[in-house]
Amino acid sequence: MLVLITMARDATTTRERLLRAGEQRFARDGVAGAKLRDIVREAGQANDSAVGYHFGSRQGLLGAIAQRHVAAMDAARAEPRPDMSVLDLVDELVRPTADLLQTPEGRDFLRITEQLAGWAGLDREHLAGTIQDTVLGRQLRALEDALTPPLGRGVARARTAEFALFVTASLAQRARVLESGTRPPRSHEAYVRDLVAMLAAAVSAPGP
Repeated sequence: MLVLITMARDATTTRERLLRAGEQRFARDGVAGAKLRDIVREAGQANDSAVGYHFGSRQGLLGAIAQRHVAAMDAARAEPRPDMSVLDLVDELVRPTADLLQTPEGRDFLRITEQLAGWAGLDREHLAGTIQDTVLGRQLRALEDALTPPLGRGVARARTAEFALFVTASLAQRARVLESGTRPPRSHEAYVRDLVAMLAAAVSAPGP
């Protein structure tokens, strides 16, 4: 029994090391450019098949990284309410995501999501599996629903997708600045407040 417990603990440790190494390599070398053997070596493993064993594939590793961060953010998110304004919804969407800037793991994930801008499927009727049945997914759909009466469903869906693209790009850029050791000109709170105000105004602009 002790041997089985030790093996399970070792497998969990290896998985965590691979996740962290994957975050670092995908952020720095690019999702397409990162080599699995480099991820394996950075995780302290000798077997090149370690990623396949624990995650099935490169895509499986990416999915596991995304699921981990989405789940952590979901714990800090509030379920959308019918009485929430567009500004309220944008604030609830942006703040837990911006909080990822506070840790190296979070900053790496933000740089990864910028590369996978279309992963959420926001421009389609059905969301990607990673955010289906999550508070994040419900918040995004609530934003689309709030924008639909003045804009129509098609424009509302497109703006929700563009909102996500802009958020990921802005946060990834700030993550790069922080990782470089440069002090940003604005505090975290000032940056987030301005980002929320700007995005709420942009998605609420009159339709074409």
